[in-house]
Amino acid sequence: MWWLSVIAWLDYDHELSGFENVTAVQAATMNLTIQNIERIWLDVPYREVPRRNMIRELPHWTIVELCKVTLANGIVGIGETMPFYTWEEVTDEDVQRAQGRVASEIMWDDSLGAGLQMALFDAVAKSLDVPIHNLLGRQVRRDAAVSWWSIDLPAEDWLQEIQAAIAQGYTSYKFKARPWFDLDEQLRVVTAEVPDHFEIDLDFNTMLNDSAHAVRVLREIEKYHHVKIYESPIPQGDVNGNKYLRAQTNVPIAMHVGNPPLMTALAEDVCDGFVVNGGATQILREAHIIAEANKVFWSQLTGTGITATWSLHFAAVCSHARWPAVNCHNLYEHQLIETPLQVHGGLAAIPQGPGLGVGIDWDAIERFRIEPIAKPYPYPNLLMKLTWPSGEVDYYTHGLQYWDDFIEGRRGVFSPGVRLDVIPDDGSTQWRAHFEAADKKPGWVMRPN
Repeated sequence: MWWLSVIAWLDYDHELSGFENVTAVQAATMNLTIQNIERIWLDVPYREVPRRNMIRELPHWTIVELCKVTLANGIVGIGETMPFYTWEEVTDEDVQRAQGRVASEIMWDDSLGAGLQMALFDAVAKSLDVPIHNLLGRQVRRDAAVSWWSIDLPAEDWLQEIQAAIAQGYTSYKFKARPWFDLDEQLRVVTAEVPDHFEIDLDFNTMLNDSAHAVRVLREIEKYHHVKIYESPIPQGDVNGNKYLRAQTNVPIAMHVGNPPLMTALAEDVCDGFVVNGGATQILREAHIIAEANKVFWSQLTGTGITATWSLHFAAVCSHARWPAVNCHNLYEHQLIETPLQVHGGLAAIPQGPGLGVGIDWDAIERFRIEPIAKPYPYPNLLMKLTWPSGEVDYYTHGLQYWDDFIEGRRGVFSPGVRLDVIPDDGSTQWRAHFEAADKKPGWVMRPN
């Protein structure tokens, strides 16, 4: 039975793999000792459509930290972290405990953070003159499915992004389905203009709230045959609700690994596939369990072209990474690599060169270089107007406000005709009055019944 293989995997200490034992012996002659770690902060601009939409909620996703690891043998490894959005950031303490260590002995430690771990793998693989995927497992594919990504957009912007994706060889798109836009209208506009083979994954981030609302909305959306996946329609911890919901729709449902625990999700059969992210050890462990259960997943490792390339190495060795990977690299004006990721028929080739297998564009890195930014990242002074089909209006100053209203069920769930717009500051007293009133909206704390 598949769970026997899972138990064997859980008992297996991946950090003491055969590769580590071999390289521990080689280290003396290969000088894999970490000599220096440099951290470089960048502000990488968005492309036009992402720029005018990401500002509502995610202005800080332009901030990237690179880790540049130099080994005693002179080899340099590069890794990337999104410090304001990552599964694990790199801290000063992480750098201190890595200094002077043998890279191959610590690179499986996920707690080192995204960029540092990636840089260690890059440096060790370059030292061995092999691609990173050779260190991760047996290669099972020569190319991997990759998806375009965006935040929620007005229909006209979404159509523009889909057209850009198609022009660059993509055949799938992960889109944020949000109740402050008319989802039916969005889908009607964009699906009328795309080829039949183009696929759309709708990520609700639980904003359908409960199965009572979700069944109605998801059944209505099924008429759009381009929609191939529903991601996290309702809170993932609602096991019974998700089981019921899955039985009510013909579209596969994806859920992030972790809530409910992966073994619970599999035992209860709450979804058709998974979203996986995290460090190298975690990804391979979860990928093995998912494969043994004959489920599928996509990896969601976000960043520029550097992280998108890192993700391809995992797809190379994970048999059930069969849904298109989501990396968000398409958001940016520059991917930070010399040759941008090339996609043909929805697939990107697995790099075969040493390490990450791509060249870093150091000119671009110097152009975008900035001083480190302290947390929290400040939200810009925006005024957003949410217009309901009744003509009523709500005003907000940043995305967290309207997120809370919708995710806690204080506003309607995917109402036809609803629309969110950013209202430019025209210097008027009316704009300032709306802004100040919206900015004073109270924060809400949910209390148990």
